[in-house]
Amino acid sequence: MKILVVGANGQIGKQLVHMLHDHPNYEVKAMIRKQEQASYFQKAGIESVLANLDGTVSELADAARDCGAVVFTAGSGGGTGFDQTLLIDLDGAAKVIEAAELAGIQRFIMISALQAHRREHWSEQIKPYYAAKHHADQILRNSGLNYTIIRPGGLMNEDGTGKVAAAEDIRSGSIPREDVARTALLSLDEESTFRRSFDLVSGDTPIADALSALDAPLN
Repeated sequence: MKILVVGANGQIGKQLVHMLHDHPNYEVKAMIRKQEQASYFQKAGIESVLANLDGTVSELADAARDCGAVVFTAGSGGGTGFDQTLLIDLDGAAKVIEAAELAGIQRFIMISALQAHRREHWSEQIKPYYAAKHHADQILRNSGLNYTIIRPGGLMNEDGTGKVAAAEDIRSGSIPREDVARTALLSLDEESTFRRSFDLVSGDTPIADALSALDAPLN
């Protein structure tokens, strides 16, 4: 199965692309928004496609057409204004969800944010970011797609440990981006993650075991 990674040039997306490229059961297509980003993936022998979250749903559907699943890792980043948060983290995600349905894709994995489902726990400083994630996640839940919503804690650039805590409600914590990427990879075919959302932080349980043990009510 070929996986479209949206936000492939980002810190989580780039790691996930390489994991998928090295995996015997998957092919990967890296969705990038600038032509100059293509050479990085070309040198690694990785297919890329030029498409922009500012584009139309039909353009995004064309980018995803030969794929069997989508992983949305894109984000506006901390250096942009909340206008870009609205356009990328909310509307961009919503358009990719529509595009997946238009392209006949069933499987969709969303990288969200810790406690995005609990308004009472949102940080006042970045409340628009949490609102964008919250509503993008809700659009995905209400779609006909077989979704998994992963809500990681504070993101770190250190090496992953391969061990996490995954549950419906984790109030705080952090996690290496590498472990988030690997969780997305292992979620693709893990039935316990189908039509589920969960918080994710570093912990003591191997990722595969943490995912297979998910037993919170569907939400």
